[in-house]
Amino acid sequence: MKFDLVDQVLEQDEKRIVTIKQVTLAEEYLADHFPGFPILPGVLMLEAMVQAASKLLAPEGQRLVLGEVKAVKYGAMVRPGDSLRVEVTAGATKDDGTTPCKGTGTVLRRDSEETQTAVAGRFSMRPARIE
Repeated sequence: MKFDLVDQVLEQDEKRIVTIKQVTLAEEYLADHFPGFPILPGVLMLEAMVQAASKLLAPEGQRLVLGEVKAVKYGAMVRPGDSLRVEVTAGATKDDGTTPCKGTGTVLRRDSEETQTAVAGRFSMRPARIE
């Protein structure tokens, strides 16, 4: 199953990207997480940050993968009808190709101007090693 968690790129420059993911009931994983109270799973919030970082960092044809995750915190729940606004900032790429990143996912509710942090943390992206 492929999870496409970047619906739109709102802003992008060399070291920063802002994306949006519209969460709808049509997404299969919401049927099981949780029945009667669907929410976007935390691991998919993290994956949304990883996919945004890949769009920021990967030249066409290069495949990046998640290297490591540090200090990820979860907050507000993201429910169908909400949007997840993801902002990722990349640090300097190291000699081994690893790039440290900081990301934040903010939930935007359709019936409110209030924003809440759903996920935030540090992670690294690295080139895929295909052997």
